[in-house]
Amino acid sequence: MTDVILHIYDVTNSESEKTNNTILQINKIFKDGIGFGGIFHSAVQVFGDEEWSFGFCEHGSGVFSCPSGKNPMYTYRESIVLGKTNLSISNVNQILRDLSREWSGNTYDLLSRNCNHFCDEFCERLGVPKLPGWVNRFANAGDAAMEVAGTTALRLRQAKTEIVSASKVAYRFLLGVASNVNGTNGAVSDSPGNSNRSPWFKNLITAGAKPSSSSEIQDQ
Repeated sequence: MTDVILHIYDVTNSESEKTNNTILQINKIFKDGIGFGGIFHSAVQVFGDEEWSFGFCEHGSGVFSCPSGKNPMYTYRESIVLGKTNLSISNVNQILRDLSREWSGNTYDLLSRNCNHFCDEFCERLGVPKLPGWVNRFANAGDAAMEVAGTTALRLRQAKTEIVSASKVAYRFLLGVASNVNGTNGAVSDSPGNSNRSPWFKNLITAGAKPSSSSEIQDQ
């Protein structure tokens, strides 16, 4: 058996020093201060001195390695021993070959498919616990918010369609009533159904505005 070690970095790869300092302050407050989480890069070390992670590239695999704890793009924070794997080095190498095919660089997504998601998948295949929740909590929260926003937008579109349909039905009904009123030369029937109807009602339904089309509502 061999240790599986998670290496964690503060994400300070911006060209702006101000941005990098802001991220360090965010991580200090939200992770060190209240234990919630932060903006982190992670990589997994198992067998040897290399750590494995995932990042964006236009072509080929996004899986890459570098000397453990020495990724030059980020600021090293800490390491955590996640457990021990029972797999042999040949088994681990096969897992890395499989992951390299499955995790192409152009599928990288900051919120839903980042380096921390890759490390979770790698650890699961190694048979050790996944990353602590705080490592990727910001991305998971952002991904959940995007999903909620997308669902809300879909429901709004469905509601608009239902409103348009209902307004068209109501408009056709009012046109039918107006035709009936015009057919009686404006006379108000003495029947119980018309007992509360007054001349202004005829004018209202005759001059009523036509309901908007679905495209007009969507443009509003």
